[in-house]
Amino acid sequence: MRITVRTKPGSRRGPLVETVGSDLVVYLREPAREGEANAALPRVLAEHFGTSPSRVSIVRGHSARVKQVEVDL
Repeated sequence: MRITVRTKPGSRRGPLVETVGSDLVVYLREPAREGEANAALPRVLAEHFGTSPSRVSIVRGHSARVKQVEVDL
């Protein structure tokens, strides 16, 4: 399943996943430097969907806040 995710790195609310329309907003405590937020995103989404982090991958938007993510359930 491919979904659109809007990330909020460096957030005090994180880790938290909210649904906004058909998209997800993911609040991450990790900052957006040196790939820390990108490394945390699969872990947070895997917990949200109840799957392994290895089954979650960022397809597009590695350097953007809006990302396309592939989740294999």
